[in-house]
Amino acid sequence: MWGLDSNVFYCHCGTVLYLLIYEPFSVFDIYRKVPKDLTQPTYTGAFISVCCCVFMLFLFLSELTGFIATEIVNELYVDDPDKDSGGKIDVSLNISLPNLHCDLVGLDIQDEMGRHEVGHIDNSMKVPLNNGHGCRFEGEFSINKVPGNFHVSTHSATAQPQSPDMTHIIHKLAFGEKLQVQHVQGAFNALGGANRLQSNALASHDYILKIVPTVYEDLGGKQRFSYQYTVANKEYVAYSHTGRIIPAIWFRYDLSPITVRYTERRQPFYRFITTICAIIGGTFTVAGIIDSCIFTASEAWKKIQIGKMS
Repeated sequence: MWGLDSNVFYCHCGTVLYLLIYEPFSVFDIYRKVPKDLTQPTYTGAFISVCCCVFMLFLFLSELTGFIATEIVNELYVDDPDKDSGGKIDVSLNISLPNLHCDLVGLDIQDEMGRHEVGHIDNSMKVPLNNGHGCRFEGEFSINKVPGNFHVSTHSATAQPQSPDMTHIIHKLAFGEKLQVQHVQGAFNALGGANRLQSNALASHDYILKIVPTVYEDLGGKQRFSYQYTVANKEYVAYSHTGRIIPAIWFRYDLSPITVRYTERRQPFYRFITTICAIIGGTFTVAGIIDSCIFTASEAWKKIQIGKMS
């Protein structure tokens, strides 16, 4: 008997605690619940609900795709991005001269810091073409970050030919690290594919380059340093002090003070959540307004019809 009375006592105590603690707190509920027997489903509401869900799913997938994808942002600023390079820029050159023997082809480098190198041979290779009558020159070298030039010529040859043929095809001329990113379309090899085979055989060629430092930073913060460049060219016949024609292929360069920076970014997670909440809330709100307007209009139309019948 005592056990039954104690159970009743504990039950009453729990009810009193619920009424004292939870019941006053429930007044703060802004999401009041409507009993199901007071709601009325309609075909129009069902159609709007299905359309609403499909629309929200489409927007959610679109936002999810944008969140997962990487965005590349570019900016311009004035600075030397690669201060650890020691004031040097790596150059990669690949050029074919189909009518000039390899023994005559040489690379000369000079700049405003006093460098004057004739017949540069380090990290270079000459490949014979056309049964030895032509040559493809491939070389990798460095230049100082000051205005200067490097040129392919016969200046380093032991004996100068009578009529050197400087018609050529440039396969590659690139500066800095190799940068191949899908969504970055830059002029990293602007002279690649330049064909001068139909030019005057004795003409010199001037390629005037404006080199633009370029930095690419991935999501992990790793930076790669490369260089883009713009180019203008002219063709002319040059004579030496003895009256002989000594053609050459000149690459005259200068550096731009403007640096282009590409940065990989991904949408922050909090922004993704905020957008999803806005999609769900906004879609439900607009759908509710549309459904309410249609339902109100249909009810008013029914009343008008009943009034006419009466």
